[in-house]
Amino acid sequence: MRQITGIASILVFNFLLVASAQAQPLNQKKGFTHADTLRGSLRPERTSWEVLKYDITVKPDYTSKTIAGKNIISLFDKGVYIMQIDLQEPMILDSVTENKNSFSFRREGNVYWVELRDPAKKYKIKPGPRSLAFYFHGKPREAVRPPWDGGWIWRKSKDGSPWMSVACQGLGASVWYPCKDHQSDEPDSAALHMVVPDSLTAVGNGRFRGKQANGDGTSTYSWAVTNPINNYNIIPYIGKYVHFGEVYPGEKGKLDMDYWVLQENLDKAKEQFKDAPRMMKAFEHWFGPYPFYEDGYKLVEAPHLGMEHQSATAYGNGYRNGYRGSDLSGSGWGLKWDFIIVHESGHEWFANNITSKDIADMWIHESFTNYSETLFTDYFYGKEAGNAYVQGTRKNITNDIPIIGAYNVNQEGSGDMYYKGGNMLHTIRQVVNDDEKFRQILRGLNKTFYHQTVTTQQVETYISKESRIDFSKVFDQYLRTTQIPVLEYKVEGNKLSYRYTSCVPGFNMPLKVTFKTVQWIKPTEEWKTLDLYPEGDNSFTVDSNFYIKTKKTE
Repeated sequence: MRQITGIASILVFNFLLVASAQAQPLNQKKGFTHADTLRGSLRPERTSWEVLKYDITVKPDYTSKTIAGKNIISLFDKGVYIMQIDLQEPMILDSVTENKNSFSFRREGNVYWVELRDPAKKYKIKPGPRSLAFYFHGKPREAVRPPWDGGWIWRKSKDGSPWMSVACQGLGASVWYPCKDHQSDEPDSAALHMVVPDSLTAVGNGRFRGKQANGDGTSTYSWAVTNPINNYNIIPYIGKYVHFGEVYPGEKGKLDMDYWVLQENLDKAKEQFKDAPRMMKAFEHWFGPYPFYEDGYKLVEAPHLGMEHQSATAYGNGYRNGYRGSDLSGSGWGLKWDFIIVHESGHEWFANNITSKDIADMWIHESFTNYSETLFTDYFYGKEAGNAYVQGTRKNITNDIPIIGAYNVNQEGSGDMYYKGGNMLHTIRQVVNDDEKFRQILRGLNKTFYHQTVTTQQVETYISKESRIDFSKVFDQYLRTTQIPVLEYKVEGNKLSYRYTSCVPGFNMPLKVTFKTVQWIKPTEEWKTLDLYPEGDNSFTVDSNFYIKTKKTE
């Protein structure tokens, strides 16, 4: 996720700079280091094994702000000799074991190289599953301004009780536990066991598996997901939580919708969280069934604004409509609903169900989810309301750098992946000119790429194929450049001449225009002329739902 108020331009700018509950700001680097390559690339030390499951146990100490634990990684060994495990400084990897065997390892910055087989020897390796335990401890990076600045969060609720969680999208899950910290390889399932004081409750992703009293003033809470999950989505929530919930009659049957909030906010939550089933109704209409029925849906009050933690969405919007009480679009429609509930839940389809292999392609997460806000507005308040909302967000676009980042170095693109990306999708919807077909494309994406990691090219190809319209130049224009296409036009008597400028070569996106009557034109970089109407009627407008600029010439 991520957002800012639309009241002051400086706040808008600051939000975009860090955009990402909406992810950490990894788009500002001008050069890349060896460490960036280790984090962002897929080397043999990563590709020679696949993650099957993370089974994490963590015991936080609120007073010292330290944690200790283990991650039992079930994996498929394809012939790994040296394994790359990511664990960011100052966290420490203590040991790596398999049954009674221990493995040696060495550290290189935020990477540990674990020697599973002697690289000097040749083995006859039979690929297969195995399970390794990684023990760790340390004082993890503390988030200063979560969720934008990631790490562990050590807060207190109003009654003075400890309130702990993590936000690490972009920064990476390796900020607190050892893992393969790359979006291309998700565990097929995961479990999280949290050892906490008896006075607190611990909530995790998926379904509750039980509570065990340890007899030393602590209890272990266990939660688990049975579906693939991003590393950064596996998150502990620890505090004085209370629970309420409901069962939603969804497309795939009964869906458990559970809500965990601080006791002090229970009454507010019961009212504000009525937007959750509304969200589910709209998004199942547009995107298809909620992707994680087996694990349920949750909103969990968090000590930060919000994040799309799969089946345990972080909520910190202050129980107000809009984005912290403000409308990011300035249209008024953004105050009709709770931004965090809508936006972060939209990520269950785009980010959690469909995940980009490389964070350079994070627009797949953020552009579609930004547009989910428009689709929610459209569903409940009408198409004109949706149009007003998406057009209103254009004031937040900076066109600073391209939306797609650099590959293989853990770099996101511009924060424009939100508003500009959403307006690109709105423009594509206009060109498709058939809302039912557009809806089926969105649903088809979630069905075709169900629980998968994907590339930009896969998404582009799917949309062009299913719409039967070649959108390749549209994607090139809006994702890979900072230019907004300009339609130059001139009216001379009964003739309208027009062409595109500030565009990629071959850009020929059709436009809906009004030249006495509503009609479609297909501009290119070359001048074209319409000669249809009597002299004197020279009014000309482009449908404002298209994200382009116009320039009248003489």
